[in-house]
Amino acid sequence: MIRFLIKGLLRDRTRSLFPFLTVLTGVTLTVGLEAYLSGILGSMDQSAANFSTGHLKVMSRAYAKEADQSPNELAYTGVTTLVAELREQAPSLIWTPRIRFGGLLDVPDESGNTKTQAPVIGMGIGLLDAGSADRRLLKLDASLVRGRLPAARGEILLSDDLARYLEIEPGAKATLIGSTMYGGMATANFTVAGTVRLGIRALDRGTMIADVADVQAALDMEDSAGEVLGLFPDGLYRIEAAASIAQTFNARHRASEDDEFAAVMMTMRDQPGAAELSDYIGAVYGGIFAAFVGVMSIVLWNSGLVGNLRRYGEIGLRLAFGEAHGHLYRMMLAESLAIGFAGSVVGTLLGLIPAYWLQSRGLDISGMLPNTSMMMENVIRAQISPTTFVIGFVPGLLATAIGTAISGMGIYKRQTASLMRELEA
Repeated sequence: MIRFLIKGLLRDRTRSLFPFLTVLTGVTLTVGLEAYLSGILGSMDQSAANFSTGHLKVMSRAYAKEADQSPNELAYTGVTTLVAELREQAPSLIWTPRIRFGGLLDVPDESGNTKTQAPVIGMGIGLLDAGSADRRLLKLDASLVRGRLPAARGEILLSDDLARYLEIEPGAKATLIGSTMYGGMATANFTVAGTVRLGIRALDRGTMIADVADVQAALDMEDSAGEVLGLFPDGLYRIEAAASIAQTFNARHRASEDDEFAAVMMTMRDQPGAAELSDYIGAVYGGIFAAFVGVMSIVLWNSGLVGNLRRYGEIGLRLAFGEAHGHLYRMMLAESLAIGFAGSVVGTLLGLIPAYWLQSRGLDISGMLPNTSMMMENVIRAQISPTTFVIGFVPGLLATAIGTAISGMGIYKRQTASLMRELEA
């Protein structure tokens, strides 16, 4: 009987080939979409953590209330001691002070008069050390377009788009005009060492990157920083571990709760707007993916229904030969599961091919996001995870099995006495 069933599946395309192709197509699309959406969300989270939020962030209490405005007048003072304390409390994390600032970048001509000007978004990071964690987190070596990375005090990087707008080359002089930590006017001269393209449209339009010590000197922020970011070395955000570290740190500084310049630590989700944005994106992702899997399940379910309805005569003949109703029903379920499993395996493999290509090569969508302010990379990549390998089996196995189970219930309604009359017709 088993040999008979196998031959029937191989020879009758309505029983094997068409259902197999339907399952294969549905699973391939499901696997590809899961990897694509996971890649987009993962890229957004990683970019936000590396450039802005960190997995943990330490600020003064006053700064934390207005963190989205980068109020350096509320920066934390004594950052050297703070970083030492953080590295002692959580040595497995990367702790790096950052200063975010805004200002006007003035480029002089040969006579020293203003040639061009442009507003800039500035970042003070650990830039000069060749082994700097910031250089790795921001991928500065790979992002370099022209010139070189800074090697001495007073050297900066500009986004390549900004440098081209200002019509300057590496080696040019530029003056930053901004405000000090105490509200006074600040001016500082810098040399443009090189230009970078960070791959995030919101930053590539007008970013200046300088060493944190240079920014402290320029903005009169001695031993101060707006924020200290903490990141897990592998880039994965561990919610429970981050919450535990933050709870321990804040418990140590609870005695200073009335001091608005005392340090407070926030996890990535606790920062203003981060949890809402993360939940919203997660809900959209879940809704899109659930709807897609649901549609594919219905398609495969209908395929199972139609396929078994076409076998009405075959089922009657097998019953006429004396095959038990229950045995026939179980064999049909076994056939559908075998076809669903084979289609799911092949479909998963086919879906992984474009997912792997998109993960390794990426797709440049910068032309689609000319004015975006989202912390999102210009090149989107898929992300293959353990879920990618199993998600296709949900519609591939369950939908085909359910379709067969429902259509197969008609087997028990067939009356043996009327089988010959049916076959004659």
